[in-house]
Amino acid sequence: MEIFIGLLIIAVGSLGQSSSYVPIKKIQDWSWESFWLVQGIFAWLIFPLLGALLAVPSFTGLVELWGAGGGAGRAVLFGALWGVGGLTFGLSMRYLGVALGQSIALGTCAAFGTLFPALLQGRDIFRGEGLVLLLGVCITLAGISIIGYAGSLRAKNMTKEQRQAAVREFALTKGLLVALLAGVMSACFALGLDAGVGIKTLAIASGVTSLLAGLPVVLLVTLGGFFTNAAYCLFKNARNRTFRDYTNIPPSTWINNALFCALAGLLWYSQFFGLEAGKSFLEGSPVLLAFSWCILMSLNVLFSNLWGIILKEWKGVSRVTILVLAAGLLVLVFSLLFTEIA
Repeated sequence: MEIFIGLLIIAVGSLGQSSSYVPIKKIQDWSWESFWLVQGIFAWLIFPLLGALLAVPSFTGLVELWGAGGGAGRAVLFGALWGVGGLTFGLSMRYLGVALGQSIALGTCAAFGTLFPALLQGRDIFRGEGLVLLLGVCITLAGISIIGYAGSLRAKNMTKEQRQAAVREFALTKGLLVALLAGVMSACFALGLDAGVGIKTLAIASGVTSLLAGLPVVLLVTLGGFFTNAAYCLFKNARNRTFRDYTNIPPSTWINNALFCALAGLLWYSQFFGLEAGKSFLEGSPVLLAFSWCILMSLNVLFSNLWGIILKEWKGVSRVTILVLAAGLLVLVFSLLFTEIA
């Protein structure tokens, strides 16, 4: 029962993340770099800080925890590297759409983010529980690959006008390269969480509930990512002369944009709030706990493709393409169950 509760919490957070790009469509008269920076303030600073303070209700106590637990600097550094993935992740949405862009980026992120920490911990991924973990990742990648193939079929079957109607800046080759880079760099988030395991352990020893103990580490990782993203967005603001986005719009538009950026940020952050809370229910299953990152990414792909269908990104494709997409989604669902069955 505890495992089911843990997976359900992770799934709810995943649904939030997969929905986070929908509010962005409501933002008006802002360039990409402007709305990306503002939503990042909410996603990577405000909500992670509120989550960390929920675990440790004193900012001074939070700083002391970071200092005593060890690994804070590495968590921020990995967060900065993850920030590169965050930047290219947003670009993958522009070139491939919500469904295909998230599928490729998150699939790559799932593999590297699951296997890197296991290898750094000295786990043998070719025997016993390590082999189960490796097979689970392989099944996930198979599902992602099938979905990617469905995306290539979509590109072949659609006219140029249909592609632009679904995704305005659709570019398959450029989008695939960007999405792969985004996935590899985004896996650094998992390494950042692993770097801060001492902080989480100390938080639990200090009386913080295991449901919330990982949130101070999440803040460190997102803080590093914010620095990377903010620097790039401000550079783009200067280069494209889009600083006027923040000043030359009516107050009503500012309020509209700020509210939808806040909603996008909250939905995005919910995935890691749900991941850390859900993991506390998976401690009785070491393999499932190690596979939790891959579970989150798989669910993100699953829900993002459902959003892609709702947003009509797959409208006009052939029946074969839809069947291939459905097969990929079913393989992803099986990957979620595999580690527990095995």
